[in-house]
Amino acid sequence: MSVQELISVSAYVVGSRASNLAKAQVREYLALLLDGFPEVEFKHRVILEGGDRDRKSRISEVSAVYGGSAFSSAQEAALSSGDVDVVVHSLKDLPTVNPPGLILLSPPGREDVRDALCGATLSGLRKGARVGTGSPRRIAQLLAVRPDLEVVPIRGNVPPRLKKIEAGGLDAVVLAVAGLRRLGLDDAIGELLPLDLFPPSPGQGALGIQVRDGSAELKEILSAVGDVTVDGQVRAERALLAELHGGCSVPVGAYAQTGPDDSLTLFAQVTSLDGTRRVTGSLVGTVGEPEKLGAALAEELIDRGARSVLDGIRGDPVAGR
Repeated sequence: MSVQELISVSAYVVGSRASNLAKAQVREYLALLLDGFPEVEFKHRVILEGGDRDRKSRISEVSAVYGGSAFSSAQEAALSSGDVDVVVHSLKDLPTVNPPGLILLSPPGREDVRDALCGATLSGLRKGARVGTGSPRRIAQLLAVRPDLEVVPIRGNVPPRLKKIEAGGLDAVVLAVAGLRRLGLDDAIGELLPLDLFPPSPGQGALGIQVRDGSAELKEILSAVGDVTVDGQVRAERALLAELHGGCSVPVGAYAQTGPDDSLTLFAQVTSLDGTRRVTGSLVGTVGEPEKLGAALAEELIDRGARSVLDGIRGDPVAGR
């Protein structure tokens, strides 16, 4: 029996955050689905997260007020209750553990995983230049390469962050290439930051497609546009993060690359917030066992001193921004 023959629901509700980037991600995903399943209607519903309601407080404070993740909890609650049928997240924003009854499906491909410096290049920044980012990982990585910089914490959506280069007295800001490209803002990129010095957040560039575990029919439809290669990459990256007990407030960078003969290479870096310590490593495994690869590399990093770096970071208030 074909997937089309399984379809019994005429419309599914797709949830996402309210930002322009979240809406662009839904459009990107629905374009794939509508091409393969023109007879199925997908309705988009915006869900406001705690991190969208409060854009000034530290992320840890927002999470404490609203409960759970500042960027996914409200959407997951809507999915669990049946208010929506599927949620399209930025995968890097999702905790490494799904709430009971919810699962992640294979992402539909992946955008560029790198970070970009907008407004300048690293070598072109003057000594003491002000660079904006709200990510502890990016703060740590910037200071590791340019300890003379003044890193200014900023939050908010992509366009307002870019406007801070002029209006906020910043010389540059760091943003994900994927978000810039999905919003058609490629021209804002001053420099693509090298992966060996600026490894991205685990899952960066990929969409997190989350559904209820019992949604058999919907899972069949959505799986038709999933990319199993990308799925293996992000599962390795997220397994490493989970083993390190990290999240978006901890400076762990990781990315996986698929090679010939079903090989999967995972690279990771843990950086102290002041940039003075970096623990790096890489490991090769197989695409069939991505979680095993992620856990193994995490253990190697711990053996090299990553645990002491992370323990020091968790007690630092900067990590909660």
